[in-house]
Amino acid sequence: MNAAEQRVLAGVGPRLGALRRARNISLAVLAAETGLTPSTLSRLENGKLRPTLEQLLPLARVYGVPLDDLVAAPPTGDPRIHLRPIRRAGFTVVPLTRRPGGIQAYKVIYPPAVPPPTTLQTHDGYEWFYVLNGRVRLILGDQQYQLGPGEAAEFDTRTPHQIASADAQPAELLTLFGAQGERAHLSPRTDTDETLSHWVES
Repeated sequence: MNAAEQRVLAGVGPRLGALRRARNISLAVLAAETGLTPSTLSRLENGKLRPTLEQLLPLARVYGVPLDDLVAAPPTGDPRIHLRPIRRAGFTVVPLTRRPGGIQAYKVIYPPAVPPPTTLQTHDGYEWFYVLNGRVRLILGDQQYQLGPGEAAEFDTRTPHQIASADAQPAELLTLFGAQGERAHLSPRTDTDETLSHWVES
């Protein structure tokens, strides 16, 4: 057995114990529902017994979780999501969604301001962003906007555009993007001009 497999098996016991405590089930009750003895269950939770498929299947059924959650998931009760930043063209993108298709969420960190490009980008889709920190320069067609923390903007990405930090500090954004043109429907008001809407929270 390699080191990775040993780490996976070592994590099973703590997960089993955490699940049982979270559901307030005694070893005796769990034994009656799974057909395993209280001693076996205790040894599994303490890591003194290597779990087998025959033992994990009834436990997964009783707890109502996929078998994978018992074997390979992060430790139960750990709410952290381990995200992998992507760095490209000087800025950092942190994907916040992992499902394919539909509206995708990202945290984007733009480096301190650089001269705006002479050519703006266009592509299919619809974008909404919210400024977390710093100041953002949004060029949209022949218009230019500056947004600060608490302000948001939404626009059709087929309009020539560019987003960047507006000053010497990095800018952090929460971005929703729909590749097929899906709108986030997050604007609190209706404008006759739907190209851009932004607001400041009071």
